[in-house]
Amino acid sequence: MKEGRTDLIKVKGFVYDSKNNLQMRGLIVLLLSKAAGPSHASSDLLPQDMVSGIYPSQRNLAEITELIHTAFLVHRGIVNLKEWTVSDGPLKDMQFGNKMAVLSGDFLLANACTGLAQLDNTKVVELISSAIGDVVQGLYYENHNNNEENSLTNGIDVAAWEEQAFLSHGALLAKSCQAAMELAKHDKESQRLAYKYGKHLSLGHKLNSDLQPFVKSNMAEPTSFCLSAAPVVFHRQIIGTERWLQLLQQAKTQRNQLDYSKLLAAVKSEKGVSSAVDLCCYHGNKALEAIQAFPSSEARSALENIASAITKI
Repeated sequence: MKEGRTDLIKVKGFVYDSKNNLQMRGLIVLLLSKAAGPSHASSDLLPQDMVSGIYPSQRNLAEITELIHTAFLVHRGIVNLKEWTVSDGPLKDMQFGNKMAVLSGDFLLANACTGLAQLDNTKVVELISSAIGDVVQGLYYENHNNNEENSLTNGIDVAAWEEQAFLSHGALLAKSCQAAMELAKHDKESQRLAYKYGKHLSLGHKLNSDLQPFVKSNMAEPTSFCLSAAPVVFHRQIIGTERWLQLLQQAKTQRNQLDYSKLLAAVKSEKGVSSAVDLCCYHGNKALEAIQAFPSSEARSALENIASAITKI
C-alpha cells in the first residue's frame, strides 16, 4: 500500500511539473495495461507471460512511446537562426547544436521504429505511425501559430486550438493507450475507452500547463507566456479581433516589444482564464469517466488520481 502511495506522489509530480513530465506517457501506458488486466480473447497470450500484470509487449510499447516523445522534444530544441544576433553568442555553436538536435532526434525515432516493427502487430504499427504523423502536423501548426506575426494578428479559435493541441500533445498518448489494449487482444470497447482516457488526459494536462502563468504568476518575477496559450485564445475569442489588436497596441513598449504583465492583467480581467479552467475540468472528468469503466484496482486508482490531479489548478 505504501508503495502505491509513493507511486502516486511521483505521478503527481509528472503531471504538475512541466519540467519533469518526460516519463508520463510511458507510465500511463503501463498503468493502463495493468488496469485492463489479462486478455481472455486469445490463447496466444497467457497470464503467466505477464510480469506484474503487464505483458512484455506492452512494456516495450511504453518504452517506444517515451522514445518517440523524447525524440520530438529534442527536435523542438532546434533554434531559429534567422533571429540570432551577435550578442546571443557564436553562430557556429548554435549551428552545431541544431545539427546535433536533428541527428539525436532522428536516432531516437529510428530506434523507436525498429522496436515498433519487433512488436509484430500490424495494427499497432499503423496506430503509432499515424500518431507520429499527427505530432509532426501538430508541431507545424504550433510553430506557425507561435510565429510572432501570426500570433499577434491571425489568432485561432478554441475549437482549432483543441484540434491542434490534440495533434501535438495528445495523439501519441491516446493511440499508445489504444495500442496497449490491442497488444493484449482486448475488445474494441476497451480500446475505445483507453483512447478516450489518453486523449482527454493529454488535453487536460496541456490546459493545466497553459494556465500556470495566469494562476500562479509571481508579480515580482518577469511574466512571459505564449500568445497561443488556451486562456489567451479564449480571451481573444471573447473580446473579438478588433479589441484584441487594440490591446496589443496598448501593451507595446517604446522599444516596440510586448509588455506581458499588461497582457496578463487584461486576460485575467475577462473570462478567458475561468473558461480555460472549465475546459480543463471537462477533459479531466472525461478521462475519469473512461477509466472508471475498467475493473477496480490499484492501477485504476492511480490513473483516476492522475486525471483528478490535472483539474487542480
